[in-house]
Amino acid sequence: MPGRIRIGTCSWTDPSLIRAGTFYPSGSQTAESRLNYYASQFDIVEVDSSYYAMPSRRNATLWAERTPDDFVFDVKAFRLFTNHPTQPQSLPTDIRGALPGDIAQKKNLYYRDVPAELQQHLWSRFEDALLPLDSAGKLGAVLLQFPPWFQPGVAQMDHILACREHLARHTVAVEFRNNRWLSEQSRGATLSFLRQHQLPFVCVDEPQGFRSSVPPIAEVTADTAIVRFHGRKSEAWEAKNASPGDRFDYYYSEEELTPWVDHIKGCAAGASEVHVLFNTNNGDQGVVNARLMARLLL
Repeated sequence: MPGRIRIGTCSWTDPSLIRAGTFYPSGSQTAESRLNYYASQFDIVEVDSSYYAMPSRRNATLWAERTPDDFVFDVKAFRLFTNHPTQPQSLPTDIRGALPGDIAQKKNLYYRDVPAELQQHLWSRFEDALLPLDSAGKLGAVLLQFPPWFQPGVAQMDHILACREHLARHTVAVEFRNNRWLSEQSRGATLSFLRQHQLPFVCVDEPQGFRSSVPPIAEVTADTAIVRFHGRKSEAWEAKNASPGDRFDYYYSEEELTPWVDHIKGCAAGASEVHVLFNTNNGDQGVVNARLMARLLL
């Protein structure tokens, strides 16, 4: 029996979606009513806010309480964990206060800058924030999205496994933003590594021809498969200082999504669940694209 295909977006609280006024009913003015409505339309959402700041147990508790029993949240890992530059101000106050003086003064921190004891505290807090979703059976996957400078290598694979160890009780998925991981020379080794450790490979649809472009291949490397759609706005993909609103500003056409129908169904043949998530985020693009894909998959 094919796995369940879940379709949703990478945010339900994006200000431009709310301003668009084309998705939420006019009476949905509160966080609770918006999540209630979103969950009546889709059965999965990705939490992206956890990339920018550590999530809280309180919010996760409210999310679990405000959604149906079979609703699922994928959660994006905090940016520091995946070697993205992180402003000290985005760390919890007590963790920031415990940083050595020279490190605390940096404009941006990287994971290697943070003492091991504080790294462990951050992981523990991230794990604690996930607990309400996990206990409710509503935690899907934790997404590790690595930056373009995260290149194939033993040290990088060790870091992925270290992240997975910190989140050992959860499904941990991996998205690459460096095309060398999926080059002809590296693809077999990369997918074998993910399969060996039961780490879902995040399939992507995104602009091609850049160092950060991963080819649009559909591979199942674990019991959960994930497909993320970033749009095809090539002119903004690696543009300097482009905001997420610029980079992921895209409405898909039916012709562009149709080839993915067989890919997604193929993933469902080898996984118990397939999470299909649209990261297009200008106005109502995410929900419009997700609804189009849902119609095509019927």
